[in-house]
Amino acid sequence: MTQEFVPLFFREFLHVISPGGTVGLLTLWSQPAYVLRRLRQAGADLDPQTSPIAVVGTLYGNGLRELLRNLLYNPQIDTLAVLGRNRSGSLEELTAFFEKGLEPCPGSAVEYVPVGERRPAAVRIRGTSRVLDDLVHPDDFARPPRILHFGNPQDEEALAAFVNFLAGYTPSGPEGMERLEIPLPQVRVSTFPSNPRDHSICADDPLSAWLQLIYTLHRFGRPVRLAKGERRELQNVKVVVERPEPIPDEELARFGFDPKRLRRYQQDILSPHLAGDETYTYGNRLRSHFGVDGLTEVARRLKEDPQDRKSYVVLWDPGRDLTAPKGHPCLASLFFRTFQDALTLTASFRTHNALDAWLVNFYGLMAIRDFVASEIQAPPGPITVFSHSISLDASQLDRAAHIASRRTFTYREDPMGYFRITLDGDAILVEHRHGDVTLKEYRHSKASRLQYEIARDGAVSDINHALYLGRQLERAEWCLRTGTPFVQE
Repeated sequence: MTQEFVPLFFREFLHVISPGGTVGLLTLWSQPAYVLRRLRQAGADLDPQTSPIAVVGTLYGNGLRELLRNLLYNPQIDTLAVLGRNRSGSLEELTAFFEKGLEPCPGSAVEYVPVGERRPAAVRIRGTSRVLDDLVHPDDFARPPRILHFGNPQDEEALAAFVNFLAGYTPSGPEGMERLEIPLPQVRVSTFPSNPRDHSICADDPLSAWLQLIYTLHRFGRPVRLAKGERRELQNVKVVVERPEPIPDEELARFGFDPKRLRRYQQDILSPHLAGDETYTYGNRLRSHFGVDGLTEVARRLKEDPQDRKSYVVLWDPGRDLTAPKGHPCLASLFFRTFQDALTLTASFRTHNALDAWLVNFYGLMAIRDFVASEIQAPPGPITVFSHSISLDASQLDRAAHIASRRTFTYREDPMGYFRITLDGDAILVEHRHGDVTLKEYRHSKASRLQYEIARDGAVSDINHALYLGRQLERAEWCLRTGTPFVQE
């Protein structure tokens, strides 16, 4: 008797066509409803009584471990047919799992809660940056599913090829293979206390900013439960990148980003075109949706008045977005300003997927900034990103921990200035300086008093700098008290 498809995970997000079918249809980043509509138009067999398609679902990337477990529990699925937009490399990761296997993650910071007597460990799919737990191996599949990629659902040839495949398809058998149920391990994680609405990050380059962002969310994100599942969330996170430039391709690849896809994304975000299977695009909202090309108009305003402060573009359409059940842009607004002889850009995002979307979105922002800067012939300047709600998928905390562990120690000068400390008679003399200029002098015999005065003036903005200053003040007080010569480190 043929087994019926029974999902262990993501039941609410899957579209079951024929429970007795043996083909799984992956739409990747394309909406299943759109793909199914296109297939009906093309004459595909979607009858629950006769269709070989058991189930239809997306694969953005983060659901790979759940997909693999669903396949092991449904060994009758002998074919995974892929018909959808491949935006994140999730197809390549799925293929590599079966073809290349897994490798250890040396030095990984990931820990899992034990499952029975087993202690799961983090592993990586060879040739990718995708981190999984090691409870599922390619060898667990008595008959690995064949993976057939047909292309984009907008492509008539791809649709025809898939319809022909269905018409000639026969199950490979044998029937009655044993179901294998493998639990999904929980990541052992601690959430550290903080004000979840008061996190700011400043970095010189996009990659350093992203690594610090992932670390911040992994350490301080508050657990929340959304309709989509559990998340670690922070509110109103501000990230400033002082010198936004493209990241070297090898660095992007190291963290699982395809440089070609990012460059294509930069082209797409400047296009007003809206495809049939898209409810919105940023380019369309920026340049066509409201009946005005926002980027061209911004450039015109800044040409006419370089100090203009009305170059503000909104992507959120209240009349549509507050009432529509889906298809809501995450990027909400852009503010352009020529400041300190360069074009700066401030972007506000309604929600943000920190792992998979933040850096991709930042590449889009660089393309937007560069377009306007070129139009007004101004140097491209810093980019600031506000994320009203930014989160990590709780099922991806192992991957986040691995990325966060790649953060390196860097020295960053405090933009507030620095302090020169000496002993002057019976007091500690602290000079607050910027460049060669002394901004203010503080004088007292007690380090604690100097600490309060400096903090009251808001003269320190960097935690590292504050710790160093406190250490030097304590040393200076000890030297003053004991008559020992003091030399600032």
